Amino acid sequence: MALPRLHQCPSREEEEEEEEEEEEEEEEEEEEEEEEEKEEEEEEEEEEEEEEEEEEEEEEEEEEEEEEEEKEKEEEEEEEILLLLIPPN
Repeated sequence: MALPRLHQCPSREEEEEEEEEEEEEEEEEEEEEEEEEKEEEEEEEEEEEEEEEEEEEEEEEEEEEEEEEEKEKEEEEEEEILLLLIPPN
């Protein structure tokens, strides 16, 4: 009658190697996650900057339009005053 084979336990060296490999894998995963988070943050910052720039441009355009309208209004008022001052022929 044959004796069943005994399961051999991994040696201490093998266990340590496995633990080291697992730790390395975990570290790599953590680094990848950190890198991804960093990239996401950078993208968000870029988007925010672009939005701010667009808002600033819009504000500048609005200001320019308002200034132009104000100039036109002043010119019209000046013309009206001149017409009142100069008597018709």
